[in-house]
Amino acid sequence: MNFPSNIRYSKDHEWIRVEGSNAFVGITEFAQGELGDIVFVDIGTRGDTLDKEAVFGTIEAVKTVSDLFMPVGGKVMELNSKIDTHPELVNKDPYGEGWLIKISMANPSEVNGLLSADDYKKMIGK
Repeated sequence: MNFPSNIRYSKDHEWIRVEGSNAFVGITEFAQGELGDIVFVDIGTRGDTLDKEAVFGTIEAVKTVSDLFMPVGGKVMELNSKIDTHPELVNKDPYGEGWLIKISMANPSEVNGLLSADDYKKMIGK
């Protein structure tokens, strides 16, 4: 299982990769593995400003639907259009082509409160 050290992790299994005042958000490899085959991603929050831990969408697998949570507060700037037609990218490349949203962070220092790769591994028992 892959745990990139250049990103931070939430207790809700989202990851965030910071690029200046913006950041990309997705779900972790562990989370996609637990969900199984992703068949649909529903994100209707483009343009919305959301608080940390607010629901920004849902992700649907063959057997279940799960909420997606903001790892930090900010404005949803962009949705990954590739996952509209290819939701399986979340399974195949969760830290790359399978990203979900790009946000403009309201308070970049909130990232410091998220988990490192080592802390996330401990949390999930790996």
